[in-house]
Amino acid sequence: MKNIFMARAIQLSIDGVQSGRGGPFGAVIVRDGKIVAEGMNQVTSTNDPTAHAEILAIRQACEKLGVFELKDCELYTSCEPCPMCLGAIYWARLRRIYFANTAQDAARIGFDDSFIYSQLKQSPSLRSIPTIQIMREEALAGFRAWTEKLDRIPY
Repeated sequence: MKNIFMARAIQLSIDGVQSGRGGPFGAVIVRDGKIVAEGMNQVTSTNDPTAHAEILAIRQACEKLGVFELKDCELYTSCEPCPMCLGAIYWARLRRIYFANTAQDAARIGFDDSFIYSQLKQSPSLRSIPTIQIMREEALAGFRAWTEKLDRIPY
């Protein structure tokens, strides 16, 4: 059964390239043995650098299921997720990730995430994009509002 879902993710990656929507990446989210969402990379066609296959599939699954956590779902993706997608996968709390191509395979065709991974390890002041903290005390008001809100929905 798993091969069917991965085959669909791979087909989405090919379809995305052939349609001109974006890069060679496809993803499906599965719950109870059924596909609940699909995504293909649409970065270039939507001018949205976050329109990765996994992100689009997560958004679609959450909307369709009416939830913000996908604890009972699995992700099948044509390539090992990038740092942004991996973060989204963890925030969505997917149960399992299956991937086909590796990050090294992606790097060989120009999709190299190693720089981003190296930046994540740096302190903010040492990153290549200047990252400067300002107005922390004022911003803590938002955190206080969150902790004081009795009917907040934790996530």
